[in-house]
Amino acid sequence: MLDMLKSWYQRRFSDPHAVSLMIILAGAFLTLYFFGGLITPLLVAIVLAYLLESPVARLAQLGLPRTLAVAIVLIVFAGLMILALLGLVPTIWHQITNLSADVPKMFNDLQSYVSSLPERYPDFVQAHQVTVFTDTLREKVLAVGGSVVKGSLSSLVSLATLGVYLILVPLLIFFLLKDKDTILRSFIGVLPKNRRLATKVSAEMNQQISNYIRGKVIEIFIVGIASYIVFAVMGLQYAVLLGVLVGLSVLIPYIGAAAVTVPVAMVALFQWGWTPDFWWLLVAYGIVQILDGNVLVPILFSEAVNLHPVAIIVAVLVFGGLWGFWGVFFAIPLATLVKAVWGALVMKDTVPPVNY
Repeated sequence: MLDMLKSWYQRRFSDPHAVSLMIILAGAFLTLYFFGGLITPLLVAIVLAYLLESPVARLAQLGLPRTLAVAIVLIVFAGLMILALLGLVPTIWHQITNLSADVPKMFNDLQSYVSSLPERYPDFVQAHQVTVFTDTLREKVLAVGGSVVKGSLSSLVSLATLGVYLILVPLLIFFLLKDKDTILRSFIGVLPKNRRLATKVSAEMNQQISNYIRGKVIEIFIVGIASYIVFAVMGLQYAVLLGVLVGLSVLIPYIGAAAVTVPVAMVALFQWGWTPDFWWLLVAYGIVQILDGNVLVPILFSEAVNLHPVAIIVAVLVFGGLWGFWGVFFAIPLATLVKAVWGALVMKDTVPPVNY
């Protein structure tokens, strides 16, 4: 067994191109692991630059200077974001306030329902079990309330950080888009000369990451708007807030959809009880999720999601544990990167070198 591993290692890593690839990946991993928090504005700028590169390139193809094209795209993008925030934030804040005011009533209704279970189902539920459940639930609610208060106090620091981001990120996006070719040439200049495999993997991943980011943004908007329409048509309370949550849940494959189902179902249950309206809402919401997973995702990510669902879930858990939000957001591209690197290391055929 050891001889087989030694033979495999010598066969794969005697190639200087394979060694260069592993060194580049190790350097990127260590940088993100140790300095990810410090370079968050740069990561945000890179993601948005990927998103905006396509319209910038199209304007440049029409004959506009790249600097002017970048300025136009950034102004339009910033304007759309400001309009969206002005339209959504007041409504979302109002619904959050109303939901916070309704939580005590929801808690009392739930407590009353649970307290009635020993009478309705004496063979299955005992009174002491209900007491333990309600005490535990009360402790959890108080703990959540304390966390909200602490979060409100710490939000002053978050606002200061947000102010810095609002200055740094647009500047970084502008220069990343404007000087894209210069930055890439400078970056390539510091890489090892034996980088054939790294070039092959990066060329494969670059287009996938670009398509993935644009596709994910489109998916957030489509799923969020579709969910809001369903909730609003059926008269569900907090439709805007829940629609936004459902839209953002697509950032976490599989797990996000399961997690956001809980608040949707709870709000519907407290509003309608076990009535047909409650079940019809769950059916309509389930149809949105089915269409997202079986129609929208294959259309938007036909190349990027060529992975088994188990591999995607494992990637979300592993990369999310390593890098938090960014690990979750890029779980699928990172899993695809691992697959591409493995394929590059074990491939039998020779790849012609690419010179820069």
